[in-house]
Amino acid sequence: MRTYDFAPLWRSTVGFDRLFDLLDETQHRTEDNYPPYNIERLGEDRYQISLALAGFNPDEIAVTAEQNVLTVEGRKSDKDQHEYLYQGISARPFKRQFNLADYIQVKNAAFDNGLLRIELVREIPEAMKPRRIAIDGATSSAQITKKAA
Repeated sequence: MRTYDFAPLWRSTVGFDRLFDLLDETQHRTEDNYPPYNIERLGEDRYQISLALAGFNPDEIAVTAEQNVLTVEGRKSDKDQHEYLYQGISARPFKRQFNLADYIQVKNAAFDNGLLRIELVREIPEAMKPRRIAIDGATSSAQITKKAA
């Protein structure tokens, strides 16, 4: 895999520390592919993460959202002791983390037929949305034509 030197960008940017940290982290991470998951875009500001968690119960899974990081953890309870001749369904503990962009909120988590579905929505605060600024002292053309008549 290729590594990139972000030093030139550090010298000419301010406030992008988190972005560069994320890029650097993904270059050095050895990815574990368990459990398998999908990330879907459902609309302009709606997303869904689906994790395949066959063999887990909802009470053995924890979903936590904290400071732009969504964490899904699973741990099987030790009370079910079985003697398997072959075990093809993995039941090992896992911890999967997803980095979320600013203003992404977790709306719902549902577990159905072995799939954990987590709904995400981008909700930009009103103060951050673009707004039109009125300009004082400008007269409209409709007012000018009324005065002339």
